[in-house]
Amino acid sequence: MIRHLATILGPDHRGALRRYLAWLIAHPVLEGIATAFLVPVLRSVFDGDTQGALRHLVVLAVLVVATCVARYQQTMRGFRLAVVTLTTLHDRLGDHLVRLPLGWFTTEKVGRVARSATTGTFTVTNVFAHLLTPVVGGVVTPATVVVAMLVLDWRLGLVLVCCAPLLYVTHRWSASWIGRSERQRDSADALAGSRVVEFARAQKTLRAFGRDHEGYAPLEAAVEERSRAGGRMLAETMPRLLANGLAVQLCFAALVATGVAMALNDAVEPAALVALLALAARFVGPLSEAAGMSGMLRMAGNDLGRLAALLDEPPLPDTAVRAPLPRPGELAFENVSFGYDEANPVLRDVSLHVPAHTMTAVVGASGAGKTTLVRLVARFFDADFGTVRVGGTDVREMPVEQLMSQLALVQQDVYLFDDTLEGNIRVGRPDATDEEVREAARIAGVDEIVERLPDGLGTRVGEGGASLSGGERQRVSVARAVLKRAPVVLLDEATAALDPENEKYVQRALRTLMTDSTLLVIAHQLSTVVAADQILVLDEGRVVERGTHTELLAADGRYARFWERRRRSRGWRLVAQQETEATR
Repeated sequence: MIRHLATILGPDHRGALRRYLAWLIAHPVLEGIATAFLVPVLRSVFDGDTQGALRHLVVLAVLVVATCVARYQQTMRGFRLAVVTLTTLHDRLGDHLVRLPLGWFTTEKVGRVARSATTGTFTVTNVFAHLLTPVVGGVVTPATVVVAMLVLDWRLGLVLVCCAPLLYVTHRWSASWIGRSERQRDSADALAGSRVVEFARAQKTLRAFGRDHEGYAPLEAAVEERSRAGGRMLAETMPRLLANGLAVQLCFAALVATGVAMALNDAVEPAALVALLALAARFVGPLSEAAGMSGMLRMAGNDLGRLAALLDEPPLPDTAVRAPLPRPGELAFENVSFGYDEANPVLRDVSLHVPAHTMTAVVGASGAGKTTLVRLVARFFDADFGTVRVGGTDVREMPVEQLMSQLALVQQDVYLFDDTLEGNIRVGRPDATDEEVREAARIAGVDEIVERLPDGLGTRVGEGGASLSGGERQRVSVARAVLKRAPVVLLDEATAALDPENEKYVQRALRTLMTDSTLLVIAHQLSTVVAADQILVLDEGRVVERGTHTELLAADGRYARFWERRRRSRGWRLVAQQETEATR
């Protein structure tokens, strides 16, 4: 747990963490020593030694003051670290997330980030403010009492030493079960949360098929499993917490029985036994409290582990060396192989060259590796083998900021922020002038949308762009790319699901982009493919054909069969019309 706390706080606060831990241990040690001094005080009182009692009381008073100072220091430092967590953890998480590969952000991991950023932050502050003090005190104070008992009466001290294995085994047994139950419950909670979001997002589909009154089986199953996991955790936790407490009380009973037997056999004076049992009572109290908190501490440890694991995720390797690019706008793959896991490579020994200020279309069956090609250019991941070059430079040798300044990415699934139309377009280049924003909107056909909205470019589009259609959101995404003026534009099936009206505007924007940028387009729209300067055909992760539309048709290979299938699906008349428009 301490290692996780050090990871979460970061290197800037590790010194403060060490000082806090020092005071955290000093306080219960001093408390145990002060408690042990009750024995000589009581002995002096029972023996009628007033001077000895006063001397011991003075020492006890000094120890009590030192204990209070240690408690104050430990408490205040703990609260300071809790405040540091509240004020810096989210910033540290944000700074770390922006350095992770874009391919890391799956739906499951994003959900874990959200959970860690909320419950994880609360857990860290709770550990410093409330959990560590009783748990550490519940172990260190009894340990100090055991040492003192060995000095004052080795026989009773030996009883406590013999009890230690029982207490340790019981604690480990209960804590491991509680930790496992908590992990199961946390997984069930995360799944149920994901199913709720999925259920909300799938309302259109569910209602379209008349499933709005029948419930959603995956959600119901997840909620049921969450309920079962919570019930199992409660059923498994309580008996083990009781076993912890029972083990502590059995140890105290054994100590009392030993002491009484010694007193009956005149092996210890009754007055001394009373003092020693008073000290032993201080052994039981903190242990009982620690036993009760052990389950919470283990659950907190699980939360801390998940949060620390998030901060331990290896960032995307980066370099600070920013050098001029020898061939701006050029793309190249040199013997590139990549797979999301070792057993299933997606790209196999891919080599290709995209000259600057040209458009290259990538076609192929689903799963051929088209999207992976674009992701490697944008460095969602790094290639397993080979080299990906942008502007003539290996993407791994460029600062991430420089690489992203060279690229504009337009995807099929567009996300718009809950902001104005203008604000969403300015994502492409925040420092653009108002005139540049309006021109980008005109090129992408957003001006036609603006005319229909009450506040023009100042109209808010809602979360995710909910007030716009899918095609209109795509136009805004293209306007971002136009405004950014990046040397390379990557389009991942950006026109696949567009109606003719929206496709017209997007195609116009592509023609504008071609004048200043290099385009790498994953497309199935015939008009986009025909207009490309180069067409690459991917099959099972390999480039099996390349050339112009005319050359590939003449080769009568995979591309020709693709073209024929697309032409039949679109209809002869529509194809002919698109071919005429593309050649104008």
